Formats: sequence, structure tokens, C-alpha cells
Amino acid sequence: MELFKMPWWGICLIIFSTFLIFAVLHYIGKSKHPFKRSALSMAIGTLTLFAVNLTGTFTGVTLPISTLSLLVSAIGGIPGVTLMLGLNLFF
Repeated sequence: MELFKMPWWGICLIIFSTFLIFAVLHYIGKSKHPFKRSALSMAIGTLTLFAVNLTGTFTGVTLPISTLSLLVSAIGGIPGVTLMLGLNLFF
């Protein structure tokens, strides 16, 4: 039984909406390349999740890669991954 089951178009809609919100925020912040910056911030969050799992053999700390964890890491970035690590520690 999957706890977080969502159709693929819903996931794409969430990711696209987040990308647009980040782009608008970067545009308001007077960034030269708002779309590039928003894509980069989402990619850094996702790469952080994968880096945590790659170093899991050495540290013993891993996070399951699921739809929910990918969305949290893409939307929250590094703080989102840190939050998941903290929650994993306590629960």
C-alpha cells in the first residue's frame, strides 16, 4: 500500500507551479536569470537528497526516495532535506 499516491499529472503540476513561484520570487529579487536560478535551486535540493543517500553507507543515515521526499527536497531545498533528516532522527 502506497501512502502518498498521486497521479503523474498532479506531481508535474506541483513541480511546475513551484518552479514558477521560485521564478517570480527571483524576478522580484532582481535576479538576472530568474528561470535559471529557480531551476538551480530545485536541482540543488534534489541532488542533496541523492547525496544523503550516497553517503548513507558511510554515515548510516539514509532517506527513502519516494514521491513525497522528492517533492519536499525540490520545494524545500537543503532546508527541506535537513528537516527530513531531523524527522527521521526522531520518528
